[in-house]
Amino acid sequence: MMHKMIAAAAVLAFAIPGAFAQGYPTKTVKIVAPVQPGGGVDLTARTVAEQLTKSMGQSFIVENVSGGGGVIASQTVKNASPDGYTLMLGYVATHGTVPAVRKVPYDAVKDFTPIAMVVGTPNVLVVGSAVPASDMKSLIAYAKANKVSYGSSGQGSLTHLAMEQFRTEAGFDAVHAAYRGIGPAITDVLGNQTQMMMPGLAAALPHIKAGKLKPIAVTGVKRHALLPDTPTFEELGYKGFDGVQWYSIVGPAKMPPEIVRKLNEEINKAIATPELKARLAGEALEPMPMTPEQFGKYMQADIAHWAKLAKDRNITLED
Repeated sequence: MMHKMIAAAAVLAFAIPGAFAQGYPTKTVKIVAPVQPGGGVDLTARTVAEQLTKSMGQSFIVENVSGGGGVIASQTVKNASPDGYTLMLGYVATHGTVPAVRKVPYDAVKDFTPIAMVVGTPNVLVVGSAVPASDMKSLIAYAKANKVSYGSSGQGSLTHLAMEQFRTEAGFDAVHAAYRGIGPAITDVLGNQTQMMMPGLAAALPHIKAGKLKPIAVTGVKRHALLPDTPTFEELGYKGFDGVQWYSIVGPAKMPPEIVRKLNEEINKAIATPELKARLAGEALEPMPMTPEQFGKYMQADIAHWAKLAKDRNITLED
């Protein structure tokens, strides 16, 4: 009789909401990064994995799945079991600009569970050291007089959409070169295969510090503390360049709410620590703590924003 009672209690425990979350995680958790290694997406994924491994007593590992501007990774996570053991570093491309301007085989809102916003960084317009321009006026003059190209981290990414917005407003033609992630896109600007791009400041900063990329302008409403001499687009007369390269953690749709809350709390604790804040600040990344509900609303608003911008400015992105 006692054995039957214990067995029944065990079955009941798993049926009670929250019981599963109390022991979570009991095995390795995978965080899918939708890009090749290198750049702000990969850096954030690895930082989150490292912090959660420490705080939750279980391994969190990063798996890089690049391709299609994040579409392949998004499909992979969309189809995974919603048990909390497959997560994704969702960011402004996969869950913002791409679904806003392209037809993709997933719904960024309905097919995913918003877990936590992590960090954000402005975008910075940069040119390679071989380009004979060091400010906006000379860059536009150069672009109008020469055949130029720009790189992006993928079709429909913020780095693509923001450059198209800028190119259209500045009135010059340029060929778009889409890469599988920001790392290889930066490599080709450094090698003068392309002449300019607009990566997140986090990804561009090491190369700016090394003198290999020249910053022309940053997005946002004020100059960035790490680039005090670089003007904002607003200062230079370009309105509406206030996009943020944001990075978050999402999971498949219908994850247990208790696991979502647990992950959200641990991530928000991590990005609030002085040590991590200092580390993130050095990489031009600023914490953006939100509840899962706040993050979900933010994501929907961002998609609506970029969809409207693309429509208003007649920016079309073809596969």
